[in-house]
Amino acid sequence: MQYRTLGRTGIKVSPYALGTLMFATSVGNPDPEDSARIIHKALDAGINFVDTADAYGDSEEVVGQALKGRRDSVVLATKVSRPMGQDPNQQGASRRWITTAVENSLRRLQTDYIDLYQIHRPDPTTDIEETLSALSDLIHSGKVRAIGSANTPASDIVEAQWVAERRGLARMRTEQPPYSLLNRGVEREVLPIAQRYGMGTLVWGPFAQGLLTGRVRKGGQNELRRAGLFRHLNDEHRIDAVEALIPLAEEAGMPLTHLAMAFAIAHPGVTSALIGVRTMEHLDGLLSGLDVALTDDILDRIDEIVPPGTDVGALDQAYAPPALLSPGLRRRPAAERRAG
Repeated sequence: MQYRTLGRTGIKVSPYALGTLMFATSVGNPDPEDSARIIHKALDAGINFVDTADAYGDSEEVVGQALKGRRDSVVLATKVSRPMGQDPNQQGASRRWITTAVENSLRRLQTDYIDLYQIHRPDPTTDIEETLSALSDLIHSGKVRAIGSANTPASDIVEAQWVAERRGLARMRTEQPPYSLLNRGVEREVLPIAQRYGMGTLVWGPFAQGLLTGRVRKGGQNELRRAGLFRHLNDEHRIDAVEALIPLAEEAGMPLTHLAMAFAIAHPGVTSALIGVRTMEHLDGLLSGLDVALTDDILDRIDEIVPPGTDVGALDQAYAPPALLSPGLRRRPAAERRAG
């Protein structure tokens, strides 16, 4: 395993990171002991970066139990800010919630410290100075080693860096954006800005929420497509791109999943890419592609199918800022809409 430095933290991490949403018994593997075996096999293969979140059901508990006896050799990351109940204060990035949530995560993970504590979604209702101040205190207390953000617009990344410098607060050291063969929009600003500020980047969704496994094909009668549960599985533009990538992978002599992972970690601004596995078979298939490296010719042909800096469709779980979600923020009042 060729380890990479996580931004300027000095922490060495594997280019494959283990995502743990599928270890939550309510949405993924119902057997915590089987999940523990999968985690142990990933660690034995050299993967030392494990990412979870308080909002992933009981994933933190499953991970904490699995890491007993191996905690010190793992770079453990978790996240805060997504809703944890009906209480409106059990979410977001306020000092009030962060100081409570971190204690809950430490307890569930059965550890004294978190290597990387991330804000899971931007919280536009909380001043970034308040968030950074609370996170800085966690670093000073030793409960957290480094802090990061996730799904953050480029302008917010820059603002957080400026506020940290002006106020003498801890800096966001990492960003966790979506990135895949189908979702390359972060190449325009997010990845270059992360590089400019020396931030490590842990990307999620390298398989485009399952589309880049090759199991969903054009004209196919996939169960999930029929159920209509996920918008992206019925997005013909995305499926057309997948259909163009499949023969490219075949020509290169590799499964589409290997092409997808090798692409994600080839960008110089990407430190690690998350693999979200549910079974040992899934893990074994991905581990067999650890040594895959794409040639310039293959990368050029990928650029022809999905041009750099573009997204084909959208991820179902992608963050949308209030400026897009709230009509009141993009429409003048009716009385003011007349030009004359």
